[in-house]
Formats: sequence, structure tokens, C-alpha cells
Amino acid sequence: MKKVIHFSTLIIIVLVAMVSCQETSYPGATISPYVSLYDLRLLHKEADVQLDINNMYGSNKITGVVISDHTHGNLPEGYLILQDKRRLDKLRGITIPLGADATKYTVGDSVIINIEGKTLARREGILQIIGVSDTDIELISRNRFIAGNRVNAGAILANPNDYESTRVAIVKAGFDPLPKPTDVLSGDKIMNDGFGDIVLKTLPSAAFSNAIMPISANYYGIILNEEDSEGNLKPHHRMVNATDLVLLSSEVEIAPILITGFVSDAKGTDANYEYIQLMATEDIDFSVTPYALVTTNNAGASTPTGYPLKGWATGDVRTYKFNLTTGTAKKGEFFYVGGTSKMINGPSSTSINDANWICSYAYNTQNGFDFGTKTTNLLANSGNAFGMAVFKGTKVDVNSKPVDVIFIATGGSLYTEGPPAYGYKITNTDFYDVIDPLSLNQQPYYRNGTNTLAFKYNTSDVGYFNMLGGVYNPALGKWIKARAQNNVLLTKESVLLEIEGEGSTQLK
Repeated sequence: MKKVIHFSTLIIIVLVAMVSCQETSYPGATISPYVSLYDLRLLHKEADVQLDINNMYGSNKITGVVISDHTHGNLPEGYLILQDKRRLDKLRGITIPLGADATKYTVGDSVIINIEGKTLARREGILQIIGVSDTDIELISRNRFIAGNRVNAGAILANPNDYESTRVAIVKAGFDPLPKPTDVLSGDKIMNDGFGDIVLKTLPSAAFSNAIMPISANYYGIILNEEDSEGNLKPHHRMVNATDLVLLSSEVEIAPILITGFVSDAKGTDANYEYIQLMATEDIDFSVTPYALVTTNNAGASTPTGYPLKGWATGDVRTYKFNLTTGTAKKGEFFYVGGTSKMINGPSSTSINDANWICSYAYNTQNGFDFGTKTTNLLANSGNAFGMAVFKGTKVDVNSKPVDVIFIATGGSLYTEGPPAYGYKITNTDFYDVIDPLSLNQQPYYRNGTNTLAFKYNTSDVGYFNMLGGVYNPALGKWIKARAQNNVLLTKESVLLEIEGEGSTQLK
């Protein structure tokens, strides 16, 4: 009987404890006094919000690092702007109208701000905490490091609320049309980084307003919003000081040939049926100005194994070379390199013999030009990475730098930093940078530094044309809309227009 009583008592104690846990999720814990800017911004829907401990989850303060600086005159007067990453490692910012006291703070100041009883409201397109005075602010430290946050214009345009009041770096940006030698930054300028057009706003009163507009540069600064007549947020970028402009180039480097698509896995056998689509960005007579196209297949069985000691010129089954020495291509015209079958999707499919074939070569029965062993799979079907690169001239060696290059997937022995370093050299494209735009470190190889982007494999033996659609501006020497992989599912009856039509690369 005693055992029964003791057991019943134990059950009651456990049940009471469970109820207590349900009523207080963290018994004995203390709620942080700081609400993250991520959670704070979520409180605002459409109407103003009076901030109190209840709607701030038991908190009454925010903390962050100041990113505003009024000494150079390019920010709205009286705005204190700070950011933090306290929640889910998501960077968010907030603007506080502080009047003349905003000039007391500068970039890198760490602050704590009491916001209980203040109002969260969107004014002039910007979410703000209204009612804060200098007495609500505690300065903790100065000169805090602010890590670079590379964000492309497309992401900002798609999510203007997320990036509002945060410091970003928009890299490799330029202007269209190209600025004249005397054009200056003052005013609203439309800049493009390959992912979208965004306004760069420079007030006439800014200390750097008369700086000459560069050909290509990185732009650090703060994203702020305005509202259009329908209440939609329209973001713009404001540099804070002259050092927020980092010049990258004073010359326009035009890629004369672009890689715009490929068939790596036709329906049925691939032997002699794979091909690559390219586009000329200028009139080319290949008998006068020859080029080379090199493919690389890094499947586990491809020899030589290990890192490519001769880069694109490694040869054997790792790399295969085509020389482009005959024929012509007009500016904006597609042309093709591949097997001699010249069929759109493998055996018994539509002939595309009438397309502009600059080089058709039986890679399954003949070795490549200068290097490369005959192979039934020029481009891999799955697994490790494969790629292709275009070179000016027909001499390709370990030091050769391509004029355009793409990769599919990331696996295999592709790059080692050594020393010495071995890998496949890249060039400046919509995907790759010979110099890291943020750190300015050299990174001349695929998988080196930030050069990690790649397109994806498609399902095997289905018959996809991998359309790499984007918009390239030869006058600017850059992609103003980066290539995207638009997979076109081909049939045996498909025609040329399906791979050269809607969604394909265009010149502006």
C-alpha cells in the first residue's frame, strides 16, 4: 500500500512540474533586455506600433553598430542608422530620427538604445523608431569592425525591406551608357552589377559629389527606401564617404565570344552528338582571328587523375581542344562547336546542319586538336564537374586565360592552392572574378576564393538543351543580366528555334 501511495505521489509531482513548465517556458531564466532588429522590424505591418515590453517579448532595448556618418553630407539630416545580427544571423537595420544629435555618432560606434514607449513607424519610405532622444542612448565603444556584406542589386530590389538601413557592398557595378570623362556622381545615377539596375543617390552637397563616374567599381553604402504612389518600396544606395567607392577598372574588357548553351546528354548515345552553342559579340572571321574551345571532364575515371597540372592544357581524357579557324560569325549570331552528326537531340532527331557550325569534329573517333584523347563523352553526364572555356588564338597552355568560361557542378580534383597552385584558369565573367572584388586578393582559378558558382546537372538521358540565357552589353563589356540556366526539354522533332529563341542570350 505504501508503494502505491508513494508512486501516486510521484505522478502528482511530475504532473505539477509539467504544468509549471508549460506556464513558464524557461523557468528560472531571465529575458534578455535586448530585442533584435530582425524581430523589431517584424512588429510593423501597416500601422504605427507603440513599443512596450509586451509586444517586444519582454525586452525594452535594442543594441547595434552605427553605420551612419554625417560628416560627408550624403545622408538625410538627423538620421542615426544602426544594424545588428542578433537573430538567426540575419543582418537587419533601423533608422532613428535624432535631429542634430545624430552627428555625435559615427560608423563603428556600438550603442544601446532604450526604445520602450517609442513609436515604430514608416516615414518617407523608411521604417523608423520615433521619439528617441540622446538621453536614451548609451555609447558602449567606438571603431567596431563592420564586415563587408556583398549583396547584388537583384536581391535588394526583390526584398527592399530586408536590406533597408543596412550597409552593403554592390560589386562590379557600372553605368549604362558609359560615363563621359567629365561625368560626375552628383544626382541619381542608374548602376548595374549584372543582377539588376539600382539608383545610386549622391546629394549635390556630398563631399564626393564631383567625383568622376568610374567604368567599374565597388560601391559600399547604405540602402534606404522611398515609397511610390502605390506604397511600394523603391530602394536606392547611398555612399557614406569617399572611401565607399573602390575603383576596379578604367578599361572596358569585351568578351568577343560567349558560351550560351550546350547539350551534354542527348537522348540516346552521346558519341558525336554533344555540342556547344556560342555567340559572337563582334563580327569574327575565324580564318583571320582564330580561337580555341576547350572542354574539361573531371569524372573519377578521367586520366590523368589528381589536380590538372597543366590546367586547360592537361589533355588525355581530362581536357579536349577544338580549333576554330574557318568560317565567320556576325555580331549577335549563334554558332556551334561539337560532333559531326549535327543533330539537335541525338540519333534520329532533327538535323541542325543549317545552323552556323564553325567546327564539327568526330571527337568520339579522333583525338583533339593538340591535346585530348578521343572520347564518347565530351561533357560528363553526372557526378564531378565539367566545364568549357574559349581562348583567343589556338595556342593553349598552363598559363592561358580564357575569354569566357563556365562550369557545371563542383566535384573532383579541380584546384589546389599548393604551393604551387594548380587548377583551371578563369576570367572575369558574370560568375567569376580574377580578383576578389571585396578583398582584392588574386583568385585566378575555378574553386579559388569566391569562384565557386556553377550550373547544375540535368537528369540523365532525357535530352535537355542547357540554355544559358542572359543579357550582355558589348559597349560596357559586361553582363547586365547574368546568365541563368533555362533547361529546354528537347524531343526528336525539336527545331533550331527552340534553342535560339525565347530565353536565350541577347546582346544589348
